[in-house]
Amino acid sequence: MYAGLKNTPCCLCGRDDTHTRIAVPPRALRLMENGDPIAWRDVVGTVTLRFCADDWDLVSDLAIEMDAHPLSRCNAAHVSLDLREDHEALLSATKAETDQTELEARLAGEAEATLDAVDDPYTEERDVVEAVVVLRALEELGVRERPGDAAAPTGDD
Repeated sequence: MYAGLKNTPCCLCGRDDTHTRIAVPPRALRLMENGDPIAWRDVVGTVTLRFCADDWDLVSDLAIEMDAHPLSRCNAAHVSLDLREDHEALLSATKAETDQTELEARLAGEAEATLDAVDDPYTEERDVVEAVVVLRALEELGVRERPGDAAAPTGDD
C-alpha cells in the first residue's frame, strides 16, 4: 500500500512547523487545490490536514464563527493519506471502487455528536473545528444535506 506523506507541512501556507491536525473524508480532496488528480476512492481511511499556529487561528475562526471550511485554500499536495494497492497493475485484474459511504457516515455521525456536546467541558475546540469542516465539506459535496435546508414535500401540493 502506498503511504502518502506523514510529516506534512501546513496545508494552507506550506510552513513545516505545524500546530494542529484534523481528519476529513477522502472525498474532500475534490474541494482542495491540486486535489483533482488524486483518486479519492483509492484512499484508505481519512485524509489528515495539518495547520501551523497562525493558520489554525484562521481555520478555527472560520469554522466556529462563520460555520464554514477552508478546504478550497488547502493544498492537497500537503496532506497525509494512504492509498490502496494497485491491484490492476499487480494482478491484471480490475477491483471494484472503494465504497467510502460507510466512512463518511461514521465521520458525519462523530461530527454531529461533537457538535451536540459543544457545551461539554471535555469537548475541545479542535474537535469542534474538525466537526464543522467535515460536515460542511460533505454538504458542499452533496453527500448530506444541511439540517433545515431541504424543503420536504408535504403532499399538500
